[in-house]
Amino acid sequence: MTEPRFGRLLTAMVTPFTPDGALDLDRAQELALRLLDQGSEALVVCGTTGESPTVFYDDKLRLFEAVIEAVDGQAPIIANAGDNCTDDSVEFAKQVVKLGVDAVMAVVPYYNKPPQEGMYRHFGAIASAVEVPVVLYNIPGRCVVNLDTATTLRLAADFENIVAVKEASSNLTQIASIIDGAPVGFEVLSGNDEDTLPMMGLGATGVISVASHVVGPQMAEMLNAQASGDHTRALKIHLELMPLFKALFMTANPIMVKKALELVGFPVGETRLPLIPASEDQTAELARVMHHLGLID
Repeated sequence: MTEPRFGRLLTAMVTPFTPDGALDLDRAQELALRLLDQGSEALVVCGTTGESPTVFYDDKLRLFEAVIEAVDGQAPIIANAGDNCTDDSVEFAKQVVKLGVDAVMAVVPYYNKPPQEGMYRHFGAIASAVEVPVVLYNIPGRCVVNLDTATTLRLAADFENIVAVKEASSNLTQIASIIDGAPVGFEVLSGNDEDTLPMMGLGATGVISVASHVVGPQMAEMLNAQASGDHTRALKIHLELMPLFKALFMTANPIMVKKALELVGFPVGETRLPLIPASEDQTAELARVMHHLGLID
C-alpha cells in the first residue's frame, strides 16, 4: 500500500491566544511539537479549528512562520490560504508559499454561494498561482454550498497540484464516488473525526483531526489498525472515542477542544468573538467524557 502524502493523522491545529486575546506564538510552537510527539504526522494551520475568520492575514503569516520554525522539517505544514474572495485567496496563497509551507488548503467560498463552475474557477486560480500541493476543503455545513463529485474530480484531473480533498460533508455516497473516480495519487481525507473509520473503509487515506489534540496516540492507533487490516481493533477504538468526538462538537468548534486542552493541563486561551467560551454545563459534560476515557482524573 502506498503511504499517504501527508500521513494518516493530520491535526487541524487550534490557534493559541493570550489572556488578552493576542496571538500566542510561543504557545503555538509548543503545541505544534506536542501534537507531533503525540502521533500527528502533519499539521493544518489556521483552518476552521484555528479560527481562520478571526485571524487577520498578517497574524496568519506570523503564525505560519512560527509553526514552520518550531517543526523544522519534521512534518508537513499545510497552511489554510483560502477565503471567499478569489483574488485575495490567490494573493495570500502566494505570500504563504514564500514562507516555506509544504502545501496550502483552500475552503469552498462561504457566504457568496458560488455555483459549481465558480468553485472550479476559484480553486483553479489558486492552484495555478502556486507550485506546492493544494488541498481542497469541502464543508457544506459552514459554507452552505457543496463541492460536488463532478467538480472535485474535474479539479483533480485538470490541476496536477490539487492532490487531496478534506471532505467534511459526511455524505458517504459522494465520498465513495470521489474515491472511485479519482486519478491515481489523489487522496480523500476525512474532515470529521467520527466519519474517519467509515471513510477509510471506502478508501480514504486518513483524517484532519480535532480530537487528536487530546487523543493523538489513540487516533494514530485506530488509523494504523484500519490501514493494516485489523478492522476489529480499529472499530473498538472508534467506538470508545465516539463520546469524545460528539462532546467536542456539542457547540461550535473549536470552543470545546480548547476547553479540552485546558482540562488536560495545556491551556491555549479562549476563542475570539463571535465564538464564546464553553459554558459550565458544557465543560462538565466534556469533563465527564474525558474522565471516563482516563484523560483526566
